[in-house]
Amino acid sequence: MEKIQILVVGRHPEILATVVRLVNNNPDWNATGCLSDEEAIAAFGTQDFRVVLLGGGVNEISEAALNSHFFSINPDIKIVQHFGGGSGLLSAEIYEALK
Repeated sequence: MEKIQILVVGRHPEILATVVRLVNNNPDWNATGCLSDEEAIAAFGTQDFRVVLLGGGVNEISEAALNSHFFSINPDIKIVQHFGGGSGLLSAEIYEALK
């Protein structure tokens, strides 16, 4: 079975690395982390992402621009705001988005 691709966008390198590691702890998921809007937009075109996680530090202007871009390419993409809370909450958010 092919892994579910998850794009993680955040502004804090250490937090982004932690979230990517936590997502990748699930053998069915593969996370790609991006620190900037430009990096996220470029990455989105390279893989078939099913979920986008927007982390802390992504401001409203960036969020609106990213949402608009992602939905224009894939209207079925699931976008989740993730502000922390541990690996249990993170997993629950992803599972909910995948339903």
